[in-house]
Amino acid sequence: MSTASNLRALLAGDDFLMMPCCFDGLSATLIERAGYPLTFMSGFSVSAARLGMPDTGLISYGEMVDQGRSICQATALPVIGDGDTGYGNALNVKRTVQGYAQAGFAGIMIEDQLSPKRCGHTKGKQTVGFDEACMRIQAAVDARNEGADILIMARTDARQTEGLDEAIRRMKAFEKIGADILFLEAPQSVDEMTFFCQEVKGAKMANMVEQGKTPVLPPMQLAEMGYKIAAYPLTLILSAVQAMETALEELKGGYHPKSLASFEHLQEVIGFPDYYQNEERYKI
Repeated sequence: MSTASNLRALLAGDDFLMMPCCFDGLSATLIERAGYPLTFMSGFSVSAARLGMPDTGLISYGEMVDQGRSICQATALPVIGDGDTGYGNALNVKRTVQGYAQAGFAGIMIEDQLSPKRCGHTKGKQTVGFDEACMRIQAAVDARNEGADILIMARTDARQTEGLDEAIRRMKAFEKIGADILFLEAPQSVDEMTFFCQEVKGAKMANMVEQGKTPVLPPMQLAEMGYKIAAYPLTLILSAVQAMETALEELKGGYHPKSLASFEHLQEVIGFPDYYQNEERYKI
């Protein structure tokens, strides 16, 4: 089965899906080793890790698809990729969807922000009009239907720019167009999250951003509301930043950091034992 087929099977199953988000091959590998069923390539985290820059539309299609190719090669999990606004008009959206499918992604997220887009939980967001938003999702669905083996996650940021009613209107339209997963970004209360799940059909994703605009709720509560997926876009990179800053401060203070993984464990995680086994096979 392709990774897209695996993702379809997960969506069709009964289990609620917890989805920690990755930003490179190592983080994707750790998510797989921890036993999660899928992951998402977070645009915020990739921009931070690859460029050391904010998620404000500064990273390009080429950089994102290149990072995604490395991630998809590092894990057998279905990976959903952040496709931002599709990087242009409807034809750019189609090319983006096709390129992500070729890179190995199981799914791609396309959103309705005005370019340059930005993280959904930061200041300054703007969204395109309803018709253009629908056109983007239609182009993505067309690319899928024309042969790209990939699922479409449709996202709206209209809650912040135009209100909850318009966000729900867009979600319903995206579902009707044929999106596989629906993502209303940044609802601001439990009531809004519940209303979204009651009003909109299809598989829905909750975005659990620490210190963001949306309440971070337990998985069981999200499942009871009607969500299918809980994404954790910043959890791993926040953990990594905290651990690295602590280690750097300890080194600067003259102490060797104590809370480190062992060198042996790191070698195991990144595949040294398999490499050595294969090396022995091809020795002359």
